[in-house]
Amino acid sequence: MTDRSQPWHMDMKALLGLALEREASDLHLKAGQPPILRIDGHIQVTDLATLGPADVLELARQIMDERVHRQYMEAGSVDFSHATASGDRFRVNVYRQRGVTSVAVRPVSRNIPTFTQLHLPGETLERICRVREGLIIFSGVTGTGKSTSIASCLDHINSRRRCHIVTLEDPIEYLFEDKKAFVDQREIGIDVESCEVALKFLLREDPDVVLVGEMRTKDDVEGVLRAAETTRLVFTTVHASSAPGVVTRILDLFEAHEHHVLRESLAHSLVAVICQKLVTAADPNVARVPVTEVMLATPTVCKAIRDGDEAHLPSVIAAGGDVGMHDFTQDLVRLVREEWIDPKEAYEAAPSPEMLKMAIRGIDVKRGAVR
Repeated sequence: MTDRSQPWHMDMKALLGLALEREASDLHLKAGQPPILRIDGHIQVTDLATLGPADVLELARQIMDERVHRQYMEAGSVDFSHATASGDRFRVNVYRQRGVTSVAVRPVSRNIPTFTQLHLPGETLERICRVREGLIIFSGVTGTGKSTSIASCLDHINSRRRCHIVTLEDPIEYLFEDKKAFVDQREIGIDVESCEVALKFLLREDPDVVLVGEMRTKDDVEGVLRAAETTRLVFTTVHASSAPGVVTRILDLFEAHEHHVLRESLAHSLVAVICQKLVTAADPNVARVPVTEVMLATPTVCKAIRDGDEAHLPSVIAAGGDVGMHDFTQDLVRLVREEWIDPKEAYEAAPSPEMLKMAIRGIDVKRGAVR
């Protein structure tokens, strides 16, 4: 595999093994480049032989069955899972660009980090995970660690509670082993046709805790709320850059005349919204740490959701430290003071660098007080 002059001797099994060995989050294959790994968020070009268009297609073909290959040839891209004989699992995307094949592969990890290892607000999350019903939403843009944080929550429950956990994922991100709980993981497109179909039959599977990988459509939201309203604890994700923005993002999927009922349902079911982004850590042994914004379903938060007063939510979050809430600015201050991140990184990640500057100096902008 290290013979750079003979790329045809490289096989996909060896490349997948290399990705696991180097603990890469992603493996990329592109014509005109050697295989590329992403490790701790950074791109690393391997010293293997440069791949030609036929090499990339052949490597992809080694892990595609006839159905998947046919889908790729017809559509120009395909998502699928690949499992090895040793039980390792990978998410694979094969796609065509500029007329040739490229491949992106992500190992599905068995190692699920704890709240402490992820530098998450563990006390708050532990309290949230003890709830038996309702809706917990993780938000953030792509690649901010939402799936990892939810996996940590599910594994926390898995280790402490005798229950049935069902996940509906597209694709599966982490592999769970049964502990106190037993876990069924259903992959959309592999185990079930669509998320809509999976949600339709979900309650017949007798789950106690549910993960719906992402709420993308109106049908997803309705199915998630239906599960949360029938004594299940439901975790899901939404693409939104702030905790209050999650409410707006969900409302945008519905017609205006449906908003009143939706607001009531959200206010009734919501347990918490955790929004996060990743920032480069100051510690060279830690790649990145999450900066979080936590909104809990207090009576004030629920009233604001019912009344359509999302503009009031940021100040409620900022003032809710005594119940476990905080905004991005407050969490950035904590991370700087605990020396987890450099102030320069904090300012780049801050919603308002000026507010962060004053907060670091000890001025609580929203309350007008010096701490």
